[in-house]
Amino acid sequence: MNNTPIHTDSHTIAELFRSELNLFSPAELKLVNYLLTNYPMSGLVSITELSENCGVSTPTVMRTLKRIGFASFTTFQKELKEELQQTLSDPIAKHDRWAADAPKEHVLNRVADTVTTNLRHSLNQINHEQFDAIIDLLANQEHALHLLGGRITSAFARYLNTHLNVIREDVHLFPETASLWPHHLLKIKENDVVIMFDVRRYEQDLITASRLLKARGAKIILFTDQWLSPVADYSEHTLPIRIEGKSGWDSGVVTLFFAESMIVALEERLWSQTSKRMRELEDMFDLTERFKKKIK
Repeated sequence: MNNTPIHTDSHTIAELFRSELNLFSPAELKLVNYLLTNYPMSGLVSITELSENCGVSTPTVMRTLKRIGFASFTTFQKELKEELQQTLSDPIAKHDRWAADAPKEHVLNRVADTVTTNLRHSLNQINHEQFDAIIDLLANQEHALHLLGGRITSAFARYLNTHLNVIREDVHLFPETASLWPHHLLKIKENDVVIMFDVRRYEQDLITASRLLKARGAKIILFTDQWLSPVADYSEHTLPIRIEGKSGWDSGVVTLFFAESMIVALEERLWSQTSKRMRELEDMFDLTERFKKKIK
């Protein structure tokens, strides 16, 4: 077993745990799984309480943390608290922190570097088997598919809804107004699939909706960030996507990348059906003269 610490400032603690699961012994893995279940709050207790909560010894706790580069429990908790603060940051505070040491290259280069880093880290967190399992769920048309997002992320839900409605049947977008969500929940049956988007400053309406969806037997596919929305506690599949942005706003580019990858994969899986639906849609566009014809 490799004992070389792998901790770096570019990763969250949760990302380190997930990307290096093969490092841990069974007892260490028990601790890791416990920490990830209610991350990061599960790690914000004393080392004695943590070891008791997950049924391992305190030396096991320290040995596990050293695997990912922490020499002390105090340092581990300090970084957890800093991560928690990051998830609570408002756009102005986020911009002020970044602007203090902003590089001087052109903004296009800065944004491109950030997007590339976000994509690389996200691809390390989401394995092919998980992605394929998600496509299996979306391709099963015995169950309806629903999409839901928050204040900003509802744009991703609408974008994905437009494409998935062409690819397969029985796709539904939640209403924009949260007060109407209970009406939509009446449609949802056991084993229906819900794609949900929730990133930091996690929205209480989405968390409440996820609990209600779970109670109705729905399967949630969650697009979230590297810190993980509380909705992850109720989701069948969680996509932890890095969303760091060089401004007061988080970046949505990598989230859109995974949404588009999902569209491509599902279209390929259901092409015999999808191609027929596309032809019918194009016929409707021609009939309604929705789009301008090419000039010959």
